[in-house]
Amino acid sequence: MSPVDPSLRVSDFDYHLPPELIAQHPPADRDGGRLLLVDRTRGTLTDLMVRDLPTLLHAPDLVVVNNTRVIPARLTGRRPTGGVVEVLLLNRIQSGKWEALAKPARKLPAGATFEVISRAGDVSMLAEVIENLGEGRIVVSFNSNLDDRLEEFGTVPLPPYIHEQLGDAERYQTVFSHVPGSAAAPTAGLHLSESILSTLANQGVQRAEVTLQIGLDTFRPVTVERVADHVIHREWCEVPPETGRAIKACRESGGRVVAVGTTSARTLEAWGSLRLEERACGWAGWTGIFITPGYQWTTVDAMLTNFHLPKSTLLMMITSLVGRELTEAAYRHAVEQRYRFFSFGDAMLIV
Repeated sequence: MSPVDPSLRVSDFDYHLPPELIAQHPPADRDGGRLLLVDRTRGTLTDLMVRDLPTLLHAPDLVVVNNTRVIPARLTGRRPTGGVVEVLLLNRIQSGKWEALAKPARKLPAGATFEVISRAGDVSMLAEVIENLGEGRIVVSFNSNLDDRLEEFGTVPLPPYIHEQLGDAERYQTVFSHVPGSAAAPTAGLHLSESILSTLANQGVQRAEVTLQIGLDTFRPVTVERVADHVIHREWCEVPPETGRAIKACRESGGRVVAVGTTSARTLEAWGSLRLEERACGWAGWTGIFITPGYQWTTVDAMLTNFHLPKSTLLMMITSLVGRELTEAAYRHAVEQRYRFFSFGDAMLIV
């Protein structure tokens, strides 16, 4: 795993984004977004549509998706004083016990209790703070089986820059999501419709799955000046044995490993950093991999991704893969051509 270059500054990853380019809703059709093709070898940018993906991928390429499913992780509670508590579940520690973001966390020391209110407002359960971890995080336990009642008590959390209500909650889930546990969607995967996936399969493009349960860093801004001083919080991920075998077969036949989204890329690169014998048996565990310029990629050859926040760790990852000059050119082009940005925005295919 490459160390972070101590000369990198967070300000190196800033850019001007007109706020009206932040997408507030998904396109009418899943695959109806625009696609910027970024060719690293030629140094070119080409304006296409997401529906053009089957013309850009071919056998024996391997598309790797994150099969995580967003849980109704946002809860509303009430302290004994009547004050409102907002909770975002991050990591399930054990049955009924979670690490969470809370607001106002400063008023929730260890031993504090509050009621969690159901979505209908007619049922509540008691929550107790086991530990206040700082930085807005708490460990909290519930006196009822919340894990089985999330649909009753929780709502799907949308990113803070989305201010419009989502008419269909499934539009914040990928069509291949089936492993619940994330606090946010792997948004590059939102572009892939059943139609595109079927066309790719018919062309001989294989598909494999990994799991990364998206947690704190999706909601946590970078607040330091030096990139090396930023602490990446760990997330749980898994690469099953069949995915490892598919990657090996893809490599042997001269195909490209195409990561769908930065979460798939992080998972694949965490797996790729293991010893060969560890990778062969599949792998599951926690990763805190931090991919920044200077990182030596082990597994990912191409990536489908959205356009990311200024000064974000995700933009740092993209810059690592694409290079600073071409990344800056791509983002300038996307702004000039009025691409839609962030979770519900348009996409970029890096080859």
